[in-house]
Amino acid sequence: MRFNLLLRWRTWAFACAVALSGAISQRAAAQTATSNGALFLLLPVGAETVGIGEAAVAERLGSESIWSNPAGIARQETREAAIHHSETIAARGDVISIVVPEKRIGTFALSFNLLDFGNQQITDPGGTPIGVVLPRNILIAATYGAAIGRRLSLGFTYKLLQYRVDCSGQCANVSTFSASSSAVDFGAQYDIPGDSSLRIGAAVRNIGSKLQVNDGENADPLPTRIEVGMSYGLSVIKQYVSDIDARVAGDIIATRSADHPSARFGTDVTYQNTVHLRGGYIINDPDGAKAAVGFGLATGRLTFDIARTFGGLSEDAGKTPAYVSLRFSF
Repeated sequence: MRFNLLLRWRTWAFACAVALSGAISQRAAAQTATSNGALFLLLPVGAETVGIGEAAVAERLGSESIWSNPAGIARQETREAAIHHSETIAARGDVISIVVPEKRIGTFALSFNLLDFGNQQITDPGGTPIGVVLPRNILIAATYGAAIGRRLSLGFTYKLLQYRVDCSGQCANVSTFSASSSAVDFGAQYDIPGDSSLRIGAAVRNIGSKLQVNDGENADPLPTRIEVGMSYGLSVIKQYVSDIDARVAGDIIATRSADHPSARFGTDVTYQNTVHLRGGYIINDPDGAKAAVGFGLATGRLTFDIARTFGGLSEDAGKTPAYVSLRFSF
């Protein structure tokens, strides 16, 4: 009886989430535009995600799943506090996340994402610094994931985002502004019956209202993406080497109109559940990146991951794109 009530509660909660997503989607579709705003929503978060070529739709990556498929946190068993840092030619990114699983009702997470484009000095005619311009993107995300039965996982994220340009010092001749919007992601994962090693996933990300500049007429639609993928554990390896596990994953990503689809492939090889070696390949990435590698080390409750990509705008400009994650389970 208790299980039935819990199942009904979770199903009702996700029905409300999907209904909200549909309402926001209709609002966005009713508006026409030729370009996307808030493209920072497409930037990857987390070194583990980057290391497998961002092929994460069917993966369960703890707090990193918040940004690829929120269903990935539904079956998390331990609490997690995480910091994810990135350095690219575009900006420096820092994400703080807290994930809290509650056995009877699901998993909750709260995240703060700051993308800093760097300070730009203001000088007087003589070249003396008199102020600083501060362009930043700020995002707050609340996520909920739940396991429905033994195989189905569902997830939902609500995001508040703002792009703002502030100024400190003598700013009389500097225009400051902010542009804000809200968005939702929702996704699902399903473990295939008869083969516990195979999982499929799907997610729709960044469904929301246009990014609107305060007191301005300009507004751009958010970069909505539809993503499907699979993840497969190579259990055959354990028949020969018991200390090694390996998973492979692949995703297909497209816009709502299915234009310019891209593909991602990745693998994660683990030794004694401690050392991770990762690699990935990306086809038609918006940034132009072609490949990725990553390394991870888990010691007790602490996990450290590092990754980088090859090719793309950052590398072409001489700035090695680097991603570092530090996670603590408790």
